[in-house]
Amino acid sequence: MTERYIGLMSGTSLDGVDAVLLCMDEHGRPHVEADSFLPFPDSIKQQVLALQAVGNNELDRAAQLGNALARLYAEVVARLLAACALPAAAIRAIGCHGQTIRHAPHEGYTLQIGNAALLAELSGIDVIADFRSRDVAAGGHGAPLVPAFHQDIFASDAENRVILNIGGISNLTRLAKNLPTCGFDCGPGNMLLDAWCQLHTGAAYDADGNWAASGQLHPALLQQMLADAYFRQQPPKSTGRDLFSLEWLQQQLATQPPIAPQDVQHSLLQLTAISIAHDIHRYCPDTASIYVCGGGALNRALMQALQQQLPAIAIHSTAEIGLPANQVEAAAFAWLAWRFCHRLPANLPEVTGAAGLRVLGALYPA
Repeated sequence: MTERYIGLMSGTSLDGVDAVLLCMDEHGRPHVEADSFLPFPDSIKQQVLALQAVGNNELDRAAQLGNALARLYAEVVARLLAACALPAAAIRAIGCHGQTIRHAPHEGYTLQIGNAALLAELSGIDVIADFRSRDVAAGGHGAPLVPAFHQDIFASDAENRVILNIGGISNLTRLAKNLPTCGFDCGPGNMLLDAWCQLHTGAAYDADGNWAASGQLHPALLQQMLADAYFRQQPPKSTGRDLFSLEWLQQQLATQPPIAPQDVQHSLLQLTAISIAHDIHRYCPDTASIYVCGGGALNRALMQALQQQLPAIAIHSTAEIGLPANQVEAAAFAWLAWRFCHRLPANLPEVTGAAGLRVLGALYPA
């Protein structure tokens, strides 16, 4: 029998909630039936950003924000069901990533909030959440989790592929014919670009990368940023806003003479493109094609910069192999919910560094 799942993803870009209705057939093949997006109110975005750093009254603020997120998640679920004319009973489970506020696998924890119990209460649907903790408990990073999904739906016998997600953080999955699947976080994706753009222009993001394209590269700043120890780490590795924050960028700028804001933006765009390209050169030999998903796929200037760094590799959208760029991450968490419901392992130890395969997630019944 076919089963329907809803995947919810709100990531480090803090733009909002992506939702996907995924149908899994009797052979375990996924098919997206619908998607929806609900932008974050600015108040939610600011509360998440505030919780990224140590502050006063964190427990209460995190709990209150988790409740607010659960209500947003329930709203986007309701919109998706209404658009498809489906009752809650038609959905086996919701896979909810939650909002990461701290990611510290080196300390033995990663923390996503979103009050899954409240989401189950509001939606009337079983919720599977807390996907990362079990992998961390097994010695892994708990991230990235999507390479297992990429392997399941995007692997090809015809070519060596890289699936590249550029959200707040950039991460890649190597799908090569004669190599094991490999995946890790490369570094900042849109996160620093968006933060710097909002600080200086008031816009939430740099549409098409036009502001970045108006600037000039500042080589000394770029080389200083690339000298960060994270870029020299060997996989498995993962990162987030805990490291690549606006504060990190301000620290980089503090050692440089004054730089025009648009030149900083241009250099940040090159940082994203070059850090990705370096990792593909090092860990993804003989790649024929890169398939890009996430918000960065819509940044024309970033895609051009990436192609300049990798002139021999064809760069496409994941839409060309079956899933539009805006659906991949949310579809992955619907797939993870399906794996949990069938008690199937969903991590890749060679990606996360965990001690072995694990069933991921925790159930919050409706």
